[in-house]
Amino acid sequence: MNTILEHMTGLQTLTDDVIAMDFLMNAKSGVRNYAMAVTECATPEIKQILMKQLDEAIDSHEKITNYMMQRGLYHPYHIPEQIKLDLKNIQTAMNTPS
Repeated sequence: MNTILEHMTGLQTLTDDVIAMDFLMNAKSGVRNYAMAVTECATPEIKQILMKQLDEAIDSHEKITNYMMQRGLYHPYHIPEQIKLDLKNIQTAMNTPS
């Protein structure tokens, strides 16, 4: 994050890994929401549009996941390592000014 922006907002502790994890959580939420919307759809035309959006949301989720895994920010296959990262991110979030 830009240091000037960090000091202006008081978010010096907001790190790239916290931002990336937030982005991943939002992507997961989007996938779930589109999937639910598809099941509630009334017309085939709208269902087709929502299916396309769901596919794009899944692709975005995959890109974010791969980005994080390549940089060591996410360990979905190594739970003890992921727990360490989660605890670190929790501590960072708790130290962020409100």
